[in-house]
Amino acid sequence: MRADVGVYWQLVKTGFRRQSYYRLAMLAGLISNVTFGFVRAAVLTAAVHANDGFGGYDRGTIGAYTWLSQGLLGAIAFWTLPDIVERIRTGDVAIDFLRPIDVQFAHLSEYLGRAACTLIPRGLPSILIGALTFGLAMPGTPGPYVLGGISLVLAMAISFLSMFAVSLTGFWLVETRGLRALHQICGTFLAGLFAPVHLFPDWLRAIAYATPFPSMLQWPIDVLSGRTTGFAAMEIVAVQCFWLLALVGTGQLLLRAGRRKLEVQGG
Repeated sequence: MRADVGVYWQLVKTGFRRQSYYRLAMLAGLISNVTFGFVRAAVLTAAVHANDGFGGYDRGTIGAYTWLSQGLLGAIAFWTLPDIVERIRTGDVAIDFLRPIDVQFAHLSEYLGRAACTLIPRGLPSILIGALTFGLAMPGTPGPYVLGGISLVLAMAISFLSMFAVSLTGFWLVETRGLRALHQICGTFLAGLFAPVHLFPDWLRAIAYATPFPSMLQWPIDVLSGRTTGFAAMEIVAVQCFWLLALVGTGQLLLRAGRRKLEVQGG
């Protein structure tokens, strides 16, 4: 067991190094984050001034929501194409099944390393720019940042595992781009990227709460920004843990079913 943990940790470091080579891509991502951050911040700030009680947000808290969501985009897997997609298409996934480590956890470990790397040159500068230009209402005590860090790691894992599960349908479908596009469109909306989930009408908010998508963006933002604190913040982390376990289980079931399909076909 200890040896397996060491292997996964090496994969995390490998993912971090792999992402660090794409310096220009991360610079472009930072520029994109900041550009759209200014647009979103201006629109949402205007909405706050025009509507009293705008979902409980004021200028400082809506700024925190906007710039934290922009800063975390690179670490959330809505636009990530898992390597498993191509490996299923080519049949190389059969080799993965022969390795002495779990396929799902191996891909997850490598992704977490890449996601962590994006936070340094892309996420943190975006948030800093937002703080200097718009002013963000952030907690003054360390507690929300500690719990928020845990929530962020869970969010990164949940986002990847969700996309990974969608990608595993490639065992049965010729092309998965349609499903992945639907996952991206619905996921980004229900996660609270375009507008906070708290602003949704009751029926739509209930639908969002029944999915793992708020756990990928809205919940870690609420915890990090101090909008949700104390026991309520711990409840958010508990919900994230539930979705993490649910998606791990779903991925494991799909992998086992896909492996049986390959064996039946002679793969």
